[in-house]
Amino acid sequence: MSKLTHRQRAILALEGKQADYVPTFELEFQLTEEAFGEKFYEGAENNDLSESDRLELCRKNAELYLAIAERYEYSIIKIDHAPSNIFPQRGQELVATMRFIREMAHKKGEDYLLITHGDATLAIPAGDSLYEIIEYLSDAPEKLKEKAEMNIYQRLGHCLYYAEAGFDGFALCSDYAFNANPFFSPTQFAEFVQPYLKRIVAAYRNMGKYVIKHTDGNIMPILDMIVDCAPHAIHSIDPQGGMDIAEVKRLYGSQVALCGNVNCGLIETGTEDEVLASCEYAMKHGKPNGGYIFQVAILPIKECLWTNMNW
Repeated sequence: MSKLTHRQRAILALEGKQADYVPTFELEFQLTEEAFGEKFYEGAENNDLSESDRLELCRKNAELYLAIAERYEYSIIKIDHAPSNIFPQRGQELVATMRFIREMAHKKGEDYLLITHGDATLAIPAGDSLYEIIEYLSDAPEKLKEKAEMNIYQRLGHCLYYAEAGFDGFALCSDYAFNANPFFSPTQFAEFVQPYLKRIVAAYRNMGKYVIKHTDGNIMPILDMIVDCAPHAIHSIDPQGGMDIAEVKRLYGSQVALCGNVNCGLIETGTEDEVLASCEYAMKHGKPNGGYIFQVAILPIKECLWTNMNW
């Protein structure tokens, strides 16, 4: 029986090393009602509850996070559900949930790498902000840099609190690319995104925290700039965006850990054999020499994997 905890296993992978077996996790688990008959407590309806009542909801959220991790053998838990949706309450509740998880896990002789969201870089804009970003790009690039600067300033304040409270690291979840190509051209990315990504990664590393940079889509045109920012890992090496883990591992496997490359779209449209073939491809090319974390992005697949995969 392995003497490694899940946390130790995750750290080995994030540091480019080989553990006893490949760790796994998901950025989100959205099927809690289907899998457990429960859902996370969150939303404005909890904003005016007493502190003790909100703390009890944090404990219940922690129990659900831990149940997910135990069933699917996660090594990393990303905590982003809190009872209320206003600051500073929400930040305090994320910390309380993290501490509940750690306490409950320790009682069971286990430990997990506990992370939360920590990105502040410019992403693919949504809704009306798309027009604002396009206007800035064409007519007022300095305003876009001011926006990027302010995002970093605000996020680092929150994340310093999370770091000091005991979180192990951060998942940076700004998406940069569509399936065909990045939203920003490589030249624009180098000007408006990369400098700020480099700063926020460096800040987290200086806090002694682990950094997983997430973005879906085809990031090959900007991948060298992302790697240059020195996150511990890149997630999700999206095959629906044409990303091939064999090629990414060949080019960058000695510089950064990799997470994913399973085609989650096949869970909706493919056969079980096709899903397993995608899993096996990711494992075959991601696992050698360490520095790999298995990740699918949609969860029920795990139920059929444990007897079919060579971890």
